[in-house]
Amino acid sequence: MRLLFFFSLFLGIYTLPAQVNYSANTIPEELLTSADAVVRNHRMDVRLLSNEEMTISYERVVTVLNEKGNRHVRAYAGYNKSQAIKSAEAEVFDKNGNSIKRIKKKDLVDVSAVDGGTLYSDSRMLYMSFLPTDYPYSVRFSYSMKTKNTGTIPSWYFLDDFRLSVERSSYQILFLETSLEPKILEKNFGDYEITPSKTDSQVKYETNNIPALKDEYMRPGNLKIFPMIMVCPVNFHYEGYDGTVKGWKDVGSWMNDNLLNGMDELSPSTVSEIQNVVSAVENPLEKAKLVYNYVQENTRYISVQVGIGGLQPISAIDVDRVKYGDCKGLSNYTKALLKAVGVESYYVHVEAGPEKIDFEADVASLAQGNHVILAIPYEEKYYWVDCTSQVHPFGFLGDFTDGRRVLLMKPEGGEITYTDAYLNEDNLQITKGYYALDEEGNISGNAQITTKGIQYDQHFGIEELSKTDVDKYYKNYLSNINDLVVSNYSFENNKDSIIFKESIDLFATRYASKTGDGKLILVPNCFNNSQKVPPRYRNRKFPLEIQRGYMDVDEYEINLPANYDVQSIPPREELNTKFGNYSIEFWKEGNALKMKRKIFIKSGMYPNSDYKLYRSFKRGVTKLDNTKIILTKKT
Repeated sequence: MRLLFFFSLFLGIYTLPAQVNYSANTIPEELLTSADAVVRNHRMDVRLLSNEEMTISYERVVTVLNEKGNRHVRAYAGYNKSQAIKSAEAEVFDKNGNSIKRIKKKDLVDVSAVDGGTLYSDSRMLYMSFLPTDYPYSVRFSYSMKTKNTGTIPSWYFLDDFRLSVERSSYQILFLETSLEPKILEKNFGDYEITPSKTDSQVKYETNNIPALKDEYMRPGNLKIFPMIMVCPVNFHYEGYDGTVKGWKDVGSWMNDNLLNGMDELSPSTVSEIQNVVSAVENPLEKAKLVYNYVQENTRYISVQVGIGGLQPISAIDVDRVKYGDCKGLSNYTKALLKAVGVESYYVHVEAGPEKIDFEADVASLAQGNHVILAIPYEEKYYWVDCTSQVHPFGFLGDFTDGRRVLLMKPEGGEITYTDAYLNEDNLQITKGYYALDEEGNISGNAQITTKGIQYDQHFGIEELSKTDVDKYYKNYLSNINDLVVSNYSFENNKDSIIFKESIDLFATRYASKTGDGKLILVPNCFNNSQKVPPRYRNRKFPLEIQRGYMDVDEYEINLPANYDVQSIPPREELNTKFGNYSIEFWKEGNALKMKRKIFIKSGMYPNSDYKLYRSFKRGVTKLDNTKIILTKKT
C-alpha cells in the first residue's frame, strides 16, 4: 500500500501543467525593478526510489529583458556515464509568449564540460545555442536524469544571481523509505518567504516573487547571502559503495575505507629513491620539505574527472609512473611518499578559491569541497601543503585555501578544523623608495618592495614573467605615474621565510607639473598611491566584509632640484576608525623631502550601516595619498 501511495503521489506531481503564459507583459512590476531577467518558473523534483536509484526532473523558464540578461538563461545540463540524461528540450518564446522555436534533445549542443587543462573526463554538457534578435524573449529548458549514485543530491538556490528576480521557485524531494530521507540545511532564508512542507515521504520548498538584488562592493560571498538549501544524504550509494553519514567522522571513515584504502602503495624502487632524498636529515618537518620539493620538481598538475575520479584519487603507483595527477592524485602521492620516509600526513578536503568558504560544521556530506590538500602534524600544529602548486613555498597556502573550515581524513575518521589564516598584519608590504626630481618635473629613482602573507602571494608570481609582462605589470601597479619606464629590476624569493623582495629602477617624464610661473606641483607618494574610492550606495543592503586585512608601511626620500625649496610642509595626518588606521607625514632634511605612510586595514564583518563610514575612511586615504606639495624657486 505504501508503494502504491508513493507512485500515485508521484504521478500526481508529475502531471504536465497547463500551458503557462510567458508573455513579458504579465510579469509583476516589482520584479522588473533592477532586473535584467526574470525567472518565471524554476523547479527541481528529486526522487529517491531506492538506495541505488535517483531521478531528477528539472525546469527553468527565464524571460530575458535585455542583452545583459542573456547570462541568466542557463539552458544546459551536465552528465557523465553515471548520470544519464533521459530527456531534454528547450523552447523559445517571443515577448508576447508565442513559441518561436523548439529544440529537441538531439538538436542540443553536446560538448565536453571541462577545458583543455583536463587530461581526460567523462563529464559532458548539453546546452541550447540561440542568438536573440529581439528583447524581451523567454526560454524554457527542461531535462530528466537518472543515476545510481545517491551520495550527492543537488542543493538549491531560490535566488541564484544579481539583477535577476524570481516569480516562482520550488524544490521537492521524495523518498520511498524513511531511511532515505536526507538532512536539509536551510541557509539565508532571513526575510524571504520560503514555505517548507513535509510528509512521511516528501519534503518541499516553495517561494514566489523575489525582487532582483543589486551587487555591492565588498559584500559577503554568495553562500552567505543567497537563500538556499543544502541537501545531505544519510544513507546512500556512490559508485559501487554503500555508506551512512551522520557526521563528519563518518565521512572520513567512509573515505578511508572505500576510496583511500590501498591507494598509497609505492614501488620498492620509488620507496628507496625517496628515502635517499631525505637520508641526510632526521627532523620530520625537514623530511616533509624535501618530499614536497621532490613532488614539485617531478610531477605536474592536470585534472582527471572520470567516474569515481570525482572523489577517489589515482593510485600513488600510477602517479609515480606517469608523473602527473589532479589535486587528489598528487596529494595522495605526496602522502604516500611521506609515509615511506616515516612522516605522518592527512588527506584534506577543502572548498578552494579566493573567497573563503567553510565546510558546514553540523551537516556532513560528500558534496562539500572542490579541492584536496595535505595536513602534516608537527609539534602540535598542522603544516598545510597544496601538492598541485609548483611554485608555492612549503607550508604556505595563499588565498586559495587559507583561513577556512576543512575536513581532515584521520585514521579514526573525519575531523573538522581550520587551515592557517593570514590576517591583518600578517599581510605586510614594506616599500622603501628614493627618487630625484629635476627642474622639468622628471623623476628617476628606485623602489624596494618587500611582501609577506597574502601580499607575498599577490607579488611573487611576477618573477616568472617575461620582461614585457613585467613592464606591463609595473605600469599597471604604478598607474599613477605617467610615462613610466622600468629600466632595471631584480627579485629575491626567500621560500624559507616566505618573503618576496622586488627592486626596480625607474624614471618618468613630467611626473611633477610645472606652472607658468616656474613652480613645481608634486605628489610625493608615487609608489603606493590609493586611486579609487569605493562606490556610493544610497541604500546599502549587504554587510561589509573584509576577509583578510593588511598593513602597508612606506618610506620615501625625494631629492629636490638644487634651486627649489618646499613652499610649506603639510602637517602630519591621521585617520582612526574601526576598520583600521592611516597616517602620513612629511619632513625636510637638507635638500631632501621625506615621507612616511602607514595604513592598516582590519578584517571583519561589519553591518551595512558602517559602509558609509568605511567609504569616508577610504576617501580620506585617497585624498591624503594625493597630497600635493608646491616647490618654488629659491630667491
